Amino acid sequence: MPRRVAGIDVGGPKKGFHAVVIEDGARVVSRLRTRDAEALADWCVDQGAQVVGVDAPCRWRGPGAAARAPERHLAREGIACYFSPTEARAKEHSFYRWMLPGAALYAALNPRFPLYAGGAATPAGPVVFETFPQAVACALAGQVVSAKEKRTVRGDLLRRAGFPPDDEASMDELDAVLCALAADAFARGDFFAYGDTSRPEDGFIIVPGRAL
Repeated sequence: MPRRVAGIDVGGPKKGFHAVVIEDGARVVSRLRTRDAEALADWCVDQGAQVVGVDAPCRWRGPGAAARAPERHLAREGIACYFSPTEARAKEHSFYRWMLPGAALYAALNPRFPLYAGGAATPAGPVVFETFPQAVACALAGQVVSAKEKRTVRGDLLRRAGFPPDDEASMDELDAVLCALAADAFARGDFFAYGDTSRPEDGFIIVPGRAL
């Protein structure tokens, strides 16, 4: 049976979601762009995805904390990312508004794709997790790569992974494929989880476990 997984790039309320499904880690078999979180969750089910990787925080920062555990872990590795706010801060500040559709997407997915809660083994059955395209790119390259030249760097990595170049693809679509590659690595049990098992409430950020 083919191994199907989904990758989703999350944008603001106007931009919406860019999603892809890849099969056996080798080809894109379906694409979707929508602003409807429920419709996207249904699409993932209809496409037969077993694992879904989402480029959006799966948890809000707790009150009084400077950052979530997986974000601090990324920072220690030299991978820069925006630290998640509290839910209240996200709702009141326009800079974080794109994270709200992400929260709505997790809520739509969770009844059918439980959130990854830690552990070395790949959970049986459908699962969703948080990922981060820049961290995925670094994992695939085996080193910290430039975020400023992300289109060139990430495009090259996707070509090395076997995906043909697509000059018409937006950056959001490329990032969705990177999220799907993280999901495929997870499905094969070849992944690395940023985070702290003593703080599962902070969630985890998943990337492939080995470089190309």
